[in-house]
Amino acid sequence: MTDLRYPIGPAQIPNPIPQETLFLAMADIADLPAKLTAAVEGLDDAQLDTPYREGGWTVRQVVHHVADSHMHAFARIRFALTEPSPTIMPYDEAAWANLADYAAPIDWSLELLEALHARWVMLLQALTEEQWKRNFLHPENGSVGLEQAVLLYSWHSRHHTAHITRLRETMGW
Repeated sequence: MTDLRYPIGPAQIPNPIPQETLFLAMADIADLPAKLTAAVEGLDDAQLDTPYREGGWTVRQVVHHVADSHMHAFARIRFALTEPSPTIMPYDEAAWANLADYAAPIDWSLELLEALHARWVMLLQALTEEQWKRNFLHPENGSVGLEQAVLLYSWHSRHHTAHITRLRETMGW
């Protein structure tokens, strides 16, 4: 049986990162808003409030988490492009998932993701070879290069969308 925490497996970042892999990762980031929207289409409140696995987040929490996480990623990349190796601030994702705004309609986060990802992809497509070599410092994970970050968020996009699509398959929704 597949580990429901990792429906597409854990993130794997090659070293070095082939150019084609980077292009595919940017395409995943570009496609996330439409794919996530399709994954939740037609779900009612009871379905949105169903955890994707025992002890896991609800579909609603997953959607809001993706918006929060990707806002952080976009900001981290912008900091890396404008400051030398900035130290970023991590956050407690589980604590954020229990804040009151996670009960909000998922459309709010889906609309946010659409605009955010359009800007993010525009920024990524404009990076020079030198800019791609920049990095930020994560207090727990060390130095993270921009190419590595893009691959991680490509995986993150597919990972959380798969949580929802696998739940739908399992539940027959």
